[in-house]
Amino acid sequence: MTPFKPQKRTYHTATVIDNKLYILDGDDVNGNIIGKEFFYLDFSVSFNTQNLLWKDLSSIDTVPPHDSAASVKGGANNSTLFLYGGYATDKTMALVYTYDPQSSTWSTPIITGIKTLKKQSLTGIMNNNGKMYLWGGYDTNGNNKNDMLILDTINLSWGQGSLVGAPSARYDYGAVLLPNNNIIYTGGWDDNAELTLSQVYIYDIINDNWIMRASSGKIPSGRDSFSTVLGLDGQSIIIFGGTATATNDNLTPEDSLYVLNLNNFEWYIPTISGQIPKSRMFHKANVIANYMVVSFGDGYDQSTESDILLLDISNSEEYMWTNNFVPTIISPPSSSASPSPTQSSISPINSVNSLSTQQPEKFSSSIVGAILGSLFGGIGFTICCFFLYKWNKNRQKQKNAMLISGNENRENMLISNERNSYNSRQSNLVPINNDYYNHGQEIPQIPPRNEYMNNHESIMIPAPAPVYNYGQERIPIANNERFSSQNPYDNLKNEFRQEIQNLRQEFILQNNGQASAFNATRNSNNNSNY
Repeated sequence: MTPFKPQKRTYHTATVIDNKLYILDGDDVNGNIIGKEFFYLDFSVSFNTQNLLWKDLSSIDTVPPHDSAASVKGGANNSTLFLYGGYATDKTMALVYTYDPQSSTWSTPIITGIKTLKKQSLTGIMNNNGKMYLWGGYDTNGNNKNDMLILDTINLSWGQGSLVGAPSARYDYGAVLLPNNNIIYTGGWDDNAELTLSQVYIYDIINDNWIMRASSGKIPSGRDSFSTVLGLDGQSIIIFGGTATATNDNLTPEDSLYVLNLNNFEWYIPTISGQIPKSRMFHKANVIANYMVVSFGDGYDQSTESDILLLDISNSEEYMWTNNFVPTIISPPSSSASPSPTQSSISPINSVNSLSTQQPEKFSSSIVGAILGSLFGGIGFTICCFFLYKWNKNRQKQKNAMLISGNENRENMLISNERNSYNSRQSNLVPINNDYYNHGQEIPQIPPRNEYMNNHESIMIPAPAPVYNYGQERIPIANNERFSSQNPYDNLKNEFRQEIQNLRQEFILQNNGQASAFNATRNSNNNSNY
């Protein structure tokens, strides 16, 4: 079976729904309306523009042959193709048609609201609330218009926007929806000349008003029949092609691509790589994945150039013409067709800036923070565990010592021996005082370390006075060279080792004390028998 190859065309419509680019009707190279032709190109898979696999749907097309219509994706589920206006020789052609890709059927909806005339050679813009904005164009009598028609694709009703401050009547202009819910309009034709791009017009959807902004920089020559898309950064618009003469002469490739910075409304020619194609006019352009996708038009040779052009706009510093399309992973669209609109302002500068994403923190800083946090957290946890263990052990020692009564000399011996064991590393620093009755609850108090103190200075330690508060007294221990030079981990290790030795000594002394108490009791009983 021979693959379907569509005719070269102008004034067609191009609508993206679920990664499919639907193309409908238009004019042939001689300016005549093409018969019913409805087809799509699948952008969910990779392909090369030299080998396009079109899917023909012409057999289900019930729309009369036409050109110069406007189309958008809308409806309750934001998945329906809406077709408005256009020119047809068949006078029975309806004002609006819809196509449902799920059922592959066309229908003619019943729409309420104000009485509306058919227009052509205009651009349909869909906002986030399911409304299609149709400004300008000309009517069936050939009169240029500057009115704003609004089609609610969810409730199927017509409305009208404000004309206050609106641009002069024109058609074949450029238009695109901005992130702040404004629509920007550029250039066009008014039956006399191509209109300048030194002025751009902005329609505020929420506040229903117009404002004109002057542009600067490398301003493109006045033109019409070009395409306009929003850059991926949301801060620029890209225009391609068109004509700058009344005789529809084609532009040179060097004069075909411009960018308008929305922050300062300055035009510039972007850096471009790849094989630059010939300019086109009366074509269409859509943003799909990372590409500006240009479809058909006039000004190129179909035998040497593809009907589809791909401009990779993922790098705002350098755009690249390419023949290869690579799809990107796109999250499924929301099932709701009426998301809450963002607050808009007359100037898109602040609104666009407010949508800019914040730069993520550097990866290296995150790693360093994680390492330091883990290190200090581990040290803190170890120290807490040590002091909790020591507190619990001392409490147990106090209970055990209180069980043994009636032998104050033995109690003094226990304390003295334990202190001697605990201070075996520093016996020359802390004198033993048998007047202490703290039963293992003594807390070493180390004076603050002075980093500027000479570690070899001699330190005088006064003898402590007798204390009889049973476990609440503090024993001052002077800092010395060995302690000040130890690593915190070495101190912890030595403390654990010393505690183990203390436990062993206490166990031995406690057993000896119990044995002595038992012998004393037995001797007392024997003496009473006598």
